[in-house]
Amino acid sequence: AKPGEEVEVTGIYRNNFDASLNTKNGFPVFSTIIEANYISRNSNPSLALTLTEADEREIRALSRDPRVSKRVIKSIAPSIYGHEDIKTALALSLFGGVKKDIKGKHRIRGDINVLLLGDPGTAKSQFLKYVEKTAPRAVFTTGQGASAVGLTASVRKDPVTREWTLEGGALVLADKGVCLIDEFDKMNESDRTSIHEAMEQQTISVSKAGIITTLQARCAVVAAANPIKGRYDGTVGFGQNVALTEPILSRFDVLCVVRDLVDPVVDELLARFVIGSHLRSHPKFEGEEEEMTIGDSIDQDLIPQDLLRKYILYAREKVQPKLHDVDRDKLARLFGDLRRESLATGSFPITVRHLESMIRMAEASAKMHLREYVRSDDVDLAISVAVGSFLSAQKLSVRRSLERGFRKYLSHARDHEELLAFLLGQMIKDRVRQHQLVTGTQPNRVAVTIEALEARAKDHEIYDAAPFYRSKLFSTNGYKLLANGEIEKVFRSEGGL
Repeated sequence: AKPGEEVEVTGIYRNNFDASLNTKNGFPVFSTIIEANYISRNSNPSLALTLTEADEREIRALSRDPRVSKRVIKSIAPSIYGHEDIKTALALSLFGGVKKDIKGKHRIRGDINVLLLGDPGTAKSQFLKYVEKTAPRAVFTTGQGASAVGLTASVRKDPVTREWTLEGGALVLADKGVCLIDEFDKMNESDRTSIHEAMEQQTISVSKAGIITTLQARCAVVAAANPIKGRYDGTVGFGQNVALTEPILSRFDVLCVVRDLVDPVVDELLARFVIGSHLRSHPKFEGEEEEMTIGDSIDQDLIPQDLLRKYILYAREKVQPKLHDVDRDKLARLFGDLRRESLATGSFPITVRHLESMIRMAEASAKMHLREYVRSDDVDLAISVAVGSFLSAQKLSVRRSLERGFRKYLSHARDHEELLAFLLGQMIKDRVRQHQLVTGTQPNRVAVTIEALEARAKDHEIYDAAPFYRSKLFSTNGYKLLANGEIEKVFRSEGGL
């Protein structure tokens, strides 16, 4: 076994009375040892949460849902409204790509690193906390309280044996997991350069106190940072907004710029969502009785966090999708266009690492479906994330023209199902409250006209709602389209949905 790997030790636990320690401390002190008779390397430590056959059947059944990737993405931090780009990036990072070990000589990482940069109050730290609770293995640290040795490895003298011993830092402890770093911009530059090797080569080389070794740090890094001036300035490029050097930025696969923009329609939906979340989280919340008084509805399509955690664990350990019949010309043209535009606009540089990032994200998308091969829709998702990451880092003056130029690569249309389901849930709740005020009783069924829903949808620039009526999300939430042009919701029990 190499330093940094987990081992299982079988032996006899003993304690010895140490007279020198007794004299030093003034009371009896026993040194404890394990007389080992067998040591084995634990090659799959994360599967210690062994999945049962019932769990595997449930995971397989979930993977057969054609909408499983959309369900996984919206199940990432469901208590946070919006931010689809961040949820997509975090979902891809949790599943990860496929690592390549070329004849034991050259290794290409499979983990996806994500940087969240943006305005205060946009739930960046909450996203990190959710990933910490969901990932099979995660280590959380903050930039202000982290030093170079705290992130990599430290050497200290053992108080009993007086020998130099090696202790792993956050990146070593997060091996085969996720390392989360909050307030990334508050770290000292010298401390930040210490994680360059860990983020790309995924090893940490130590040469201290006569100890020369290499530790494993095969983890994804998800970091959150604030802009230099506190708020993100869209009139200047990404490089002028953040105090990070180009070497560290090129090691992040996805850059998510979070803007706190004022939009009256979106702000109203956000306020309703937050108020509903607070009401449901109250310890004395009466589920069935008080649910109708809340302005928004619960999405029945979310995956429970416990099942999502097992699904991620199963996909990471059992699924290794291969690149098969991938549109190489499309990726090559996109890479060339990104390189040319990054040079012309002067934003963060596009390197070969970003091409590898798109391949990793396509593999992670295939893992979400538990597929053995990467399909064209997986590549399209990876391209949309990569192009979205590049465009979000541009100045406002050039972003519009770049969006038009890169539109040919974004083959899949924008999905409006989630927003339409949210609007329809609000309209149903409004009708129920009207019925309660008039009659004082709970309705057995409620109907909303298609014209009313489509009028609300036009406020959000959605002009075609027909695919939503045929979607699985529409039926999962209990809606039915009637011949007279109405959408019906029937309540399963009195006082409940």
